[in-house]
This record gives sequence, structure tokens and C-alpha cells, in this order.
Amino acid sequence: MKQHYITSFDIPTNIPKFAIGFDRMFEDLNRLANAQATNYPPHNILSYSETESAIEVAVAGFEENELDVEIVNNELVIKGEKQTQPDLTIQYQHKGIATRNFVLAFSITDDIIVKGAAVRNGILTIKLEYIVPEEAKPKKVAIAFQK
Repeated sequence: MKQHYITSFDIPTNIPKFAIGFDRMFEDLNRLANAQATNYPPHNILSYSETESAIEVAVAGFEENELDVEIVNNELVIKGEKQTQPDLTIQYQHKGIATRNFVLAFSITDDIIVKGAAVRNGILTIKLEYIVPEEAKPKKVAIAFQK
């Protein structure tokens, strides 16, 4: 069976005629389709409920001043940059804990807020919350009975 891979996201030419204001969405989809996937560092994406989630990133070996979490243009960007030089007097018989620099980027919507970030036991946890906009919440419509 032949596998097909998406290498770009082509927007049909007739969509802009009917979908005004969706330019940013198509740009985001195109960026996501062309994103380079990485497996380093290992990470988990958790869902606690419909409105609460978290990202866990394995950051063993990184110091507090070597980690950075920021939101840039609807992307949650997690960086790890080693500041210290390795001790050249140590010779490893086996080195299985990687501590190379990394950048992880996750696209987030305008309705996602970052509640905080903390490191515990070598795991960086970034808590996220989905804020349901008022216009997206269900609304009751009053029923008027007439006599």
C-alpha cells in the first residue's frame, strides 16, 4: 500500500470568494502541514476535562535559567538552552540522558490561556485552559406564552 504525505496545503481558488476573513486560519493550517515534527524532548499532551489540559515535557538535566516558555503569535514556544559547558574531566561509559538544546512549538487558539508552568521531578508541566467565549456558550431563549 502506497502512503501519501501532505507536503503543502493548497487552498482551492474558489474558497476566498465565500470565506471572508479566514486567511489567518488557512495560513495556520499551511504552517501546521509543513511543520517539522520532533521527538525530542519526549512530551505528553494531557486532557483533564473539556476546558483543562496540560503539556508535559521531560527536561531532566536543565537548570531553571535554561528553560523558557512564551507565547508568540498564537504559538506556545518551549525552549531549552544549555548554558553550562559539559565537564570534560568526566568520561561516560553510557550517556542515555540527552541534554541538547531544543525548541518545541504548539499552535494554540485565541481561546487558550496558559495558567502556569512548573518543573517537578524533571518534568515541565504547562497548564492550559480553554476559555469558552460568551458567544459560544449555550443560551436559553425565553418562551412567551400569549393568551
